[in-house]
Amino acid sequence: MNHAKYFSRRGLVSFLVDYRTESKNNTTPFESLKDAKSAIRYIRENASSFNIDKNKIIAAGGSAGGHLAAATALIDGFNEETDNLSISCVPNALVLFNPVIDNGPNGYGFERIGDKFKDFSPMHNINKGAPPTIIFLGTKDHHVPIETAYEYKTKMEQVGSRCDLKIYEGEKHGFWNHRNFENYKKTILEADCFLQTLDYLKEDPIVPIEKM
Repeated sequence: MNHAKYFSRRGLVSFLVDYRTESKNNTTPFESLKDAKSAIRYIRENASSFNIDKNKIIAAGGSAGGHLAAATALIDGFNEETDNLSISCVPNALVLFNPVIDNGPNGYGFERIGDKFKDFSPMHNINKGAPPTIIFLGTKDHHVPIETAYEYKTKMEQVGSRCDLKIYEGEKHGFWNHRNFENYKKTILEADCFLQTLDYLKEDPIVPIEKM
């Protein structure tokens, strides 16, 4: 919410996307990905109504939301039957906060994904054309090992895609949330600079980052 407010003030049109979960809807992670893909297709299809550039869509998220953002860009399957598949669900850039990017046997969530990890895990589906990405991760994250992030960055660069990795010493999962204001401020400014390098943002307007 606070990230969306900041970037809205910076001039981006921000969308807060919800998705089905096991606790709320008794669904699987596969439905969550379907919802994320549907959301991006909806935004792209209605880009003119929102007065946005359909070729400058940024997907962002933290933890499981970071997984979904990455998966919309990299995973071919798990599409809602009612979706218009002629509309791409692939975002043009990714901003990922401690994302769950490895669902393989040594990654997070394998017990729920099982053998489908080969088609569901972002780490295992990085291909040429993967959108430019920035990842924020703390060295004491118990869900996403630092080695996983470095491996992801290496695989991205092997296919010719940009992957900026911002490591925060001693920080744990969720260190970037607004309640950790100094880290929130640092990471949001890093994300802002990343988007400027892609020409998605300009230096102005300068927006103060304040505690809510």
